[in-house]
Amino acid sequence: MDNRTEVTQFTLLGLTSDPDLQVPLFVTFLIIYMVTLAGNLGMVLLILLDSRLHTPMYFFLGNLSLVDFCYSSAVTPKVMAGLLMGDKVISYHACAAQMFFFAAFASVENYLLAVMAYDRYAAVCKPLHYTTTMTASVCAGLVIGSYVTGFLNASIHVANTFRLSFCNSSVVHHFFCDVPAVVVLSCSDRHVSELILVYLGTVHIFFALLVIWLSYIFIFSTILKMRSGAGHKKAVSTCASHFTAVFIFYGTVMFMYLQPSSSHSMDADKIASVFYSMVIPMLNPVVYSLRSKEVMNAFKKIYLVSKRS
Repeated sequence: MDNRTEVTQFTLLGLTSDPDLQVPLFVTFLIIYMVTLAGNLGMVLLILLDSRLHTPMYFFLGNLSLVDFCYSSAVTPKVMAGLLMGDKVISYHACAAQMFFFAAFASVENYLLAVMAYDRYAAVCKPLHYTTTMTASVCAGLVIGSYVTGFLNASIHVANTFRLSFCNSSVVHHFFCDVPAVVVLSCSDRHVSELILVYLGTVHIFFALLVIWLSYIFIFSTILKMRSGAGHKKAVSTCASHFTAVFIFYGTVMFMYLQPSSSHSMDADKIASVFYSMVIPMLNPVVYSLRSKEVMNAFKKIYLVSKRS
């Protein structure tokens, strides 16, 4: 008879065990999280309040900002609690919940980036048909599809991870319950789980990248044919921020998830995870939106109205 005891909680090792770094890291992550909260929720509020931003591009940006806030919130508060109070224990079900929400919103972002690339393709390559192509129903369908696919993907990963038995160790060599870090703890055969993680991740990531890649091929082709210097500059400026964010997001995601857990370096994973779970959500409002004249004008308008009242 097997007398192994299943774990009921996990211990997150966190980023460091050096007590001298706990407070500086807490302050750093607190600042990052406050900027993430203000930037992303502020962007959502601006888009809701200013009718000039009620366009497909800003509809997608608003959803991206909401998703960035949500998946950062799935991780950062628990990390800060661990740094400040040494609270590194997380229950079995809380670990599953954290994994689900992080994976869900990260997957939604994956598809939103593809949707935004298609939107830029329609704007740059088919400007005369843009309003009839990107209708309200089409935009809503693309966003809803991104959420449904993202949450379904997260459900599969969480179910696939927590069907495993955890009996040898409950110490997660990470600062949150990420799929590779938890799967590697299993005392049962995890070969199938690793294959599902890699293959499913590959399908989702490369489908989105294919849409982005094809969109940009047509966009760059159209830009090269433009005779107007102003039009050329506007098209490049419109796409540059999205292209930058795509490169950063997919670079870290592919490094994290498109390799077997046996090949993972946990320290390297932690650094990459800090970047895409905390830093990217903080930077996205700047990279995408705060460079936009429409957003800055909307912010000035709201500020002046609030100041007068």
